[in-house]
Amino acid sequence: MSRPLLLAAPFVFLLLWSAGFAIAKIGLLHAGPFTLLALRYLIAVLVLVPLVPILRPAFPRGRAAWDIAITGFLIQVAYFGLCYIAFKTGVSAGGVAIIVCLQPILVSLIAPWMVGESVSRARWLGLALGLTGAVTVILARSGISHEPTLGLLCAVGGLIGMTAATLYEKRYGVSTHPVPANLIQYAVGAVFTLPLALATEGMQADWSPELFAVLAYLIIGNSLVAITLLLAMIRAGEVARVSALFYLVPPLSALFAWPLLGEAMPPLAWAGMALAGLGVILARR
Repeated sequence: MSRPLLLAAPFVFLLLWSAGFAIAKIGLLHAGPFTLLALRYLIAVLVLVPLVPILRPAFPRGRAAWDIAITGFLIQVAYFGLCYIAFKTGVSAGGVAIIVCLQPILVSLIAPWMVGESVSRARWLGLALGLTGAVTVILARSGISHEPTLGLLCAVGGLIGMTAATLYEKRYGVSTHPVPANLIQYAVGAVFTLPLALATEGMQADWSPELFAVLAYLIIGNSLVAITLLLAMIRAGEVARVSALFYLVPPLSALFAWPLLGEAMPPLAWAGMALAGLGVILARR
């Protein structure tokens, strides 16, 4: 990845990933979690396959292909699948977001012995401020009491999945053309989610224009662009710095949910967003 693109990557990633939170909630009104994911991955594969004979990219082989498939499973199946189930069981957006916000802390605790990265005091301060700001935004918008236990466990599973994917990609990931890398990841996602969608949801969906718009965004914005940028940033930088970006996801998701879902942003939430932003700046210095 060129340096200008690498500098712009965090901003593009945050916008696309954060908007996807509210858009996915809209999609779950029209289809079950596994059906929505299966459609997302199948269409992504259908979009990528015709590009192979045109671009003729070099496909990874052996261990490299296996590593891409494992990262794909951890993100596409473990993270997205379990978070979507958590929403479907009734866990509030705030409940899931608070749990997933622990990812930067978890990565920073594990990174020193797994990938040999040290975390400075200033970076720990930034991580703490980021967590405080993100939690402030979430608590300002919604309560997190009386959450179903199964849903909370699924959210914790999603947190573990994304943390494992981040660390695995940093340790074993290699620079690969985005077309074959994405093709492998979404093929893995489809292999696991399609049988689950057929068995538990009958692959039923409300085929409305809104669902097609949601799928278009999730496939292009989230699947093809945002995740490609995320994996490229992990390979190019320190995982603690990259993971710190996730503190800004809940505040920005709340901002996007305001016009898309009609969820207002209280004044305290704006203060929390500023605090999370300051934390991310310190953590990424």
